[in-house]
Amino acid sequence: MKSRSQFVCQQCGATYAKWIGQCTNCQAWNSLVEQISESATNAKSALAKGAVSGKKLDFVKLSSITPSDAKARLLTEFSDLNTVLGGGILLGSVSLLAGQPGIGKSTLLMQICAEIAKTRPVLYISGEESAGQVKLRAERLGAKSDKLNFASSTSGNDIAKTIESGEFDLVIVDSIQTLAMDEISSAPGTVSQVTNCGNLIIRAAKSTDTAVVIVGHVTKEGTLAGPKVLEHLVDVVLNFEGDRYGGFKTVRAIKNRFGSTNEVAIFEMANSGLKEVKNPSEALLAERTNTDGSIILATLEGNRPILVEIQALATKSNFGYPKRTASGFDLNRLNLLIAVLERRTKLQLSDKDIFINVVGGMKLADSAADLAVCMAIASAVAGRKLGGEYVVFGEVGLGGEIRSAFRADQRIAEAKKLGFKHAIAPATIHDKFVIPMKDLRETLIKYVK
Repeated sequence: MKSRSQFVCQQCGATYAKWIGQCTNCQAWNSLVEQISESATNAKSALAKGAVSGKKLDFVKLSSITPSDAKARLLTEFSDLNTVLGGGILLGSVSLLAGQPGIGKSTLLMQICAEIAKTRPVLYISGEESAGQVKLRAERLGAKSDKLNFASSTSGNDIAKTIESGEFDLVIVDSIQTLAMDEISSAPGTVSQVTNCGNLIIRAAKSTDTAVVIVGHVTKEGTLAGPKVLEHLVDVVLNFEGDRYGGFKTVRAIKNRFGSTNEVAIFEMANSGLKEVKNPSEALLAERTNTDGSIILATLEGNRPILVEIQALATKSNFGYPKRTASGFDLNRLNLLIAVLERRTKLQLSDKDIFINVVGGMKLADSAADLAVCMAIASAVAGRKLGGEYVVFGEVGLGGEIRSAFRADQRIAEAKKLGFKHAIAPATIHDKFVIPMKDLRETLIKYVK
């Protein structure tokens, strides 16, 4: 029987008889890839066989099950990363690490391998780099253990078989988008290949209690490439974020079956590899000069309080349409705050270009950064600076009201530790350290004259 082709969306897996520009299911553009489809006769035959070949499952009472939390964990050299993972890499777990090209994923994984290979057998599998390239990186990072092994392969079947051998406690697969199964005709990186290779590797890892870390690519929007089902299959999903060319880099868990998703590990790149930043607040404020447009924000990265400098610059616009630019802060949120400033405080910003920068390459997703951004803009426009003894945090509502912030006690404790005298913060916080403020206009009149 002549095989027919179908077009499969690489984002959601929806199938179409012919190519169209946009997937009608997930609205993604140019995501359809042609694949050879299985005939309807074969599909029905497989379904019929499956209906009669199954057997009744063996089951036990839930109350009789003894928790197996005593499984050993593989500890990396980074204590904060161990915390993000819930105490280390659990044997039998499958983790997915995603990040931009050049962010440092391979460097981080090689450092993890170097530490664990001191006591346990480790296998690094690469489908993207040659043995020589990986060897050079290993030498630069000081990975010299005889228990550290390397293999180059893009075969999902071979990798799963190697994991099933049970010879290794940790296996790194770099990356899932380069793998292909012999039984599937589509190209590597397609929905069917990524899903089926992922399933194959996960089954092998669970059957032998082998810890596996899979590297995943990201799209230009920063989301994990490939089908969403891959994130559901694995136990842990880690996002590696930051600036490729400098600044701090963060690893956070967006899914973790064995621990919290509120923790974050902060790194900086050095010649000898990635290093943990134990006191990021001190490092971020070390080169600060107290000028107009500069405000210190007490923010949170996961559960960790951090003090970071927000810089604003306001210049007269030379064109009819003012420019707004934000680095490390959401541009839509910035436009909203500018609208609030113009409406509620009568600041004239329609003829000014406004630029916002979060120092150190940090990317803020904290709503409590609103007040600091507003005060930085007002300070830049007025040409006046806030005293160096203040930190700022609080959410700003559309009515100009200042709303409460999450984990205020941790923010205050971090500010006290670094020698600040006061915090300009929401009035709902009852602490002698806090100068309570209810309204944005009142705050700017009092502190940015």
